[in-house]
Amino acid sequence: MFTFLLIVHAIIAALLVAVILMQRSEGGGLTTGGSPSGLMSARGAADFLTRSTAILGGLFIAMSILLAALAATRHDAIDTTLARPASPAAAAPTGPVAPDAGAPTNGVAPAPVENGAVPIAR
Repeated sequence: MFTFLLIVHAIIAALLVAVILMQRSEGGGLTTGGSPSGLMSARGAADFLTRSTAILGGLFIAMSILLAALAATRHDAIDTTLARPASPAAAAPTGPVAPDAGAPTNGVAPAPVENGAVPIAR
């Protein structure tokens, strides 16, 4: 349903762009001037394009609100590649933790040594 409405929304957007570009502006627009002997006069075509712009604009706004509401209520994730499953092995230990045998008892960790020598605990 969501995908269908998204496709309809894209079609409405494309039609809205096309109708706006067909309208005559001060520069002449994309269409050539209509002849009075045609199916619609220039005045009728302008009224039709103005109405269709307003209708398509309203549909575009309504569809945007509807799609936003539907997207907010969807429970499926778009990208699940970063989701980590909760594993029981990664859980915190429940019992008391024994102190490390190599750690100093004064609470200060030894500074790292670059030459590979082991620092002496004092």
